[in-house]
Amino acid sequence: MCGSQLHALPEAVQRVARFLQDAGHPHAPRMLDGAARTAQEAADQLGILVGQVAKSVIFKRKPEGTHVLVVAAGDRRVDEKKVAALAGKIGRADAEFVKAQTGFSIGGVSPVAHAHPPLVLIDSSLQRFDVLWAAAGHPHAVFALNLAQLQALTQAPVVDIAEAAQEAVLT
Repeated sequence: MCGSQLHALPEAVQRVARFLQDAGHPHAPRMLDGAARTAQEAADQLGILVGQVAKSVIFKRKPEGTHVLVVAAGDRRVDEKKVAALAGKIGRADAEFVKAQTGFSIGGVSPVAHAHPPLVLIDSSLQRFDVLWAAAGHPHAVFALNLAQLQALTQAPVVDIAEAAQEAVLT
């Protein structure tokens, strides 16, 4: 991405783009026509399965007040008990906390380039996909990556932290 293209992006997306470029990541952020605040919106915009969206979920780590970033498949719910077993006591994070800790607004939280370094956990259910898409600092920005690249960029372990997939019931 050349300098003039980079400056045309929102500031938070520029931060993610610089981080990815500095890390040698092959894919720059891509701006979408519409918002991708949810995993379903992102999947619809990209024409992919909702599970391919590597969503960022933020928890507040108690009592320190630092943040825990869980990167999970868009089609799975994060099991807070599993996260707490690995990260210690956690609680819900409100929009103000998310913005202060990450530098991103909810709906655009990237797994990289946070304002303050988080404890990061990557859910193992993401290994089902060869190509993943993650938010790039803005509700209209995403970037492509695979699980190995996500691990390298975040220096995070891949662990089982999602609730079991809901199976269809045949009647």
